[in-house]
Amino acid sequence: MNDEPVAVLMPAPSAPQTFTDAAAAVARLEELYNEATSFLLTHFSAAVLGTRPHGRVRAFYPEIRLIVASHEKADSRLAFGHVAEPGEYSTTITRPDLFRNYLVQQLSLLMQNHHVPVQIGVSDTPIPLHFAVAGNPAVSVPQEGVLVFSLRDVFDVPDLATTNDDIVNGTRTHNPDGSGPLAPFTAQRVDYSLARLSHYTATDALHFQNHVLFTNYQFYVDEFEAYARKALADPDLGYTSFVATGNYEITTPDGLLPASSKTPQMPTYHLKRADGNGITLVNIGVGPSNAKTATDHIAVLRPHAWLMVGHCAGLRNSQSLGDFCLAHAYLREDHVLDDDLPVWVPIPALAEIQIALQEAVAEVTQLQGYELKRIMRTGTVATIDNRNWELRDKSGPVRRLSQSRAIALDMESATIAANGFRFRVPYGTLLCVSDKPLHGELKLPGMASEFYKTQVSRHLLIGIRAMEHLRAMPIERIHSRKLRSFEETAFL
Repeated sequence: MNDEPVAVLMPAPSAPQTFTDAAAAVARLEELYNEATSFLLTHFSAAVLGTRPHGRVRAFYPEIRLIVASHEKADSRLAFGHVAEPGEYSTTITRPDLFRNYLVQQLSLLMQNHHVPVQIGVSDTPIPLHFAVAGNPAVSVPQEGVLVFSLRDVFDVPDLATTNDDIVNGTRTHNPDGSGPLAPFTAQRVDYSLARLSHYTATDALHFQNHVLFTNYQFYVDEFEAYARKALADPDLGYTSFVATGNYEITTPDGLLPASSKTPQMPTYHLKRADGNGITLVNIGVGPSNAKTATDHIAVLRPHAWLMVGHCAGLRNSQSLGDFCLAHAYLREDHVLDDDLPVWVPIPALAEIQIALQEAVAEVTQLQGYELKRIMRTGTVATIDNRNWELRDKSGPVRRLSQSRAIALDMESATIAANGFRFRVPYGTLLCVSDKPLHGELKLPGMASEFYKTQVSRHLLIGIRAMEHLRAMPIERIHSRKLRSFEETAFL
């Protein structure tokens, strides 16, 4: 006997609408998305109570479609906001409420640069039930076997075969319907990362800010909270709240944050501003795998910049513990991105990021010009995937490090920079020397404790100051054309 549903239950059909106002277009996206997810949730809630739907239940993501007929050249100074040639372009959209400001900005630029409207309608891509309920904390999807019927027999579930990075990796230039991709990520790919972010960081995506700091030590988290409390006491700084792991939020410097009963894999904290241009700090821990995982998912939020501010091994005898290393290039031996971004692809330094970091170092240390060289070096940072590389035969690794002119070594920075390049997110690295293994200065407990006390606060403050410099720049200056390929999506 075949128990497969014979009918498909869907929301009432809706004809596409054309818009010349970006805010109105995004409002329509929200309306369509809410109708689709409400439809799924209504039928799912009934199914959980024991009423199996009399057919397959399906709703679809909304989509944006753009048709450009003219070869008229757009403002070539912009790295985004225009398509390369006439044609039809489209993208599916999820959580338009979360991405409202981003979508309004991108659509406004397209209308302005090409003098054409956009079309908002319903796509033919089903919304997986798991993603539809993800934004509703009151609803959860039961494990397979709890319900009296198989969930996938009635509702669409995530399909990893169609959830990938083909667009940003440059291996997919057209959608299945023949249109060109309008955005770097499809709705399914965004939903996948939103769910992963919540899992790994224990904070909701809505708290993430446009400027992200990555670190590899918990000491930075403690300093970040201390800085955040001081910032909340000064209304002139423009910060409105601080969010800790578990989505605990305070708005005053003396607000209470309960101790988390369970630490997530990547504890994350947010110093928020009303416009989203605050600062997020992610403790990714140690290793390139974590660095890739974090940036894979944060990239869908389209931040304006991410920086690595962690500890490293100094490779030059002239360096001292506590010195800073500003990465101008990267030696990539992390291997986690080899399949997505070959090691022969250069990862260029971005001038705006480099200047912001150098100015921040000068501001915090009160050293200028030639004197700054006493505590900071610029050059190649090597990233490896073997934490105990010092224990191997040194002839091979040391020779490669010397030939690369590397000044520092860690396990995360090149991964974060390379994924920034791959995802078109401006990136940078400022590391602090915590040991010198090639010169007999290993990181020992007593040395480390004293080092952390004196250096972490200053290093973190430099990262924050750099982000504040970047925040003051126009967005089109930060998002460099160096990050854009030949056939690029119009959306940032």
